[in-house]
Amino acid sequence: MTLSNRSDENSDLRVTSFSPVDSKPISGGLALIVILGAVLFATGGVLALVHPAIMVSPHDEINAAVRIYAGYFASRNLALAFMLLALLALRARRALGNLLTLVALIQVFDAGMDCVEGRWAIVPGVLVLALLFLIAANRLCGSPFWTIGAWRR
Repeated sequence: MTLSNRSDENSDLRVTSFSPVDSKPISGGLALIVILGAVLFATGGVLALVHPAIMVSPHDEINAAVRIYAGYFASRNLALAFMLLALLALRARRALGNLLTLVALIQVFDAGMDCVEGRWAIVPGVLVLALLFLIAANRLCGSPFWTIGAWRR
């Protein structure tokens, strides 16, 4: 007996097919937020590779450790930028919403580090970006990330 022919006590188990790609277009406002995020992450990654001195205070020395961490920072940012654009192009709403939630969490942690290190001027901008990413994720997934429904569907 196959799963689809069962109608007994396991009737709530159903085989459903789904596609990670939604045929509905993503609205222009959401696409703009995703593209803005991708551009900012890519810009940060390229700057870290080309000019790692931007990652430290003006009086700090640029040594091998700074170059290593700049490389990791660039890898992280370029991978996130690529995935944001790829998922947008594929119209993979659920995956894009989940990635936007991760990107928002990264922004919140970055804002926390900015507070710890006293870079108060950029904290509001970083938090606004996090909020934009969370709003976009909510609209794409249909549920706020803190509800179980956002992760189960």
